[in-house]
Amino acid sequence: MSGSGRLAPDTVETRARRLNRFGFAFGPRFFVLIGVGLLALGPALFEPRLAYAVGVWDAIVIVAWLVDLYCLPGADCFTVRRTWTVPVALAVPSRVQLTIINMSRVTVRASVVDHVPSELRSEPPTAVVDIPARAQATSEYEIRPEKRGEATLGDVYLRYRTALRIAERWAVARLPQTVITYPNLTEAKREALSLTRSRQPDMERRAQRLHGSGRAFESLRDHRDGDELRDVCWTASARRGKLIARQYEIERSQSVWILIDTGRLMRTRVADTTKLDRAVNATLTLSQVAMTSGDRVGVVAYGRKIHHLLPADRGSLHLRRIIQDLAVVRGEASEADHLGAASWILGNQKRRSLIVWITDVPDTATTPEVIRAAAQLMQRHLVLVVIISQPDLVTTAVTRPRTAQEMYQSAAAQEVIHRRDVLLARLRGQGALALEADSRISPALANAYLAVKQRNQL
Repeated sequence: MSGSGRLAPDTVETRARRLNRFGFAFGPRFFVLIGVGLLALGPALFEPRLAYAVGVWDAIVIVAWLVDLYCLPGADCFTVRRTWTVPVALAVPSRVQLTIINMSRVTVRASVVDHVPSELRSEPPTAVVDIPARAQATSEYEIRPEKRGEATLGDVYLRYRTALRIAERWAVARLPQTVITYPNLTEAKREALSLTRSRQPDMERRAQRLHGSGRAFESLRDHRDGDELRDVCWTASARRGKLIARQYEIERSQSVWILIDTGRLMRTRVADTTKLDRAVNATLTLSQVAMTSGDRVGVVAYGRKIHHLLPADRGSLHLRRIIQDLAVVRGEASEADHLGAASWILGNQKRRSLIVWITDVPDTATTPEVIRAAAQLMQRHLVLVVIISQPDLVTTAVTRPRTAQEMYQSAAAQEVIHRRDVLLARLRGQGALALEADSRISPALANAYLAVKQRNQL
């Protein structure tokens, strides 16, 4: 992260140097001029004196190459700068700037290649720029990250020539840089703002308290038809000679724990991203919504063991820590230890909290471990189990089969969906909240949280 506190990577720059021991070569026009001289070899078979002319011509071309090479500035006359304008986010196109500063007295044309890993771009970016003397030139290229986490960029390579283009020099700028690809920050921010504005307009727009069905006392007001008897303040009613009711607001400073399963089932791809990527984006959105509502958010990402743990807290600094940790959450090839994650919550979170468990259930006839683990948490906490559905499975189940193979596939898909419905119904029957979300998991999860707050289920 940059020193200014932005999530965008730092700007880096360095002085270029020769690519290898010699660092020069023949330019494209050198070969063109040599080819022109070779055209005279044919007539030289009939007129031997023309062979001397070919030799003289080649000597002139070589001298021109030496003069052009001498005029080319050395590699140390160039400084290369790589600039990032926005944070690097998953599946979000962004621009990177390469600036070449020419400190010599010669205008050159340079071919630039930046060593960018395949996680950020499928092919290395290339550009051709004209760099005036004592000036600089900038080129841009686009990246579109395909996975979260760290990616290392390498060196920037230059091939530059004068206007003659007879000779060229090679240079390299050592610019190794590790950048972090974050979850989709723009989508999370947009979803969070949209949801908080639609569900909590007073809190978002006018910075007023949101009156709801919570039990945190806010003020007194005149009794209205429909108010519950338990809300009547009898002492205030006796003093004023009329019924006075207590007005409440939704409780704040409650704890919301988000458990992210990173086991093998979460590596399944849904459309163009994995279930784990969708879970990470939903976690970021829910964190922003919960903090806007005044609650504290904790995050646990676990596989066979707990890999990332952030205690429940709130504030912009805590949100930044969440973003940084979510960026490096990785899936595992093995099953996750759900009972171990539940044991950690029970051992460290004594006060009743909302546990948002983003996971997946295997296609098995037995009760999955995650269901048994959630049942343990229900004794003390309110548990919301979130399962990411697979649209292709639903499509297969509802498509009318035309062949025997399609019939078997449809029957298998229907059985998987039925088992999931039974598991979710069992969870709801035990007192948990259960949600099966499609690709729009972020708003669905945030809406479920806001509904919990509105109904005072904590």
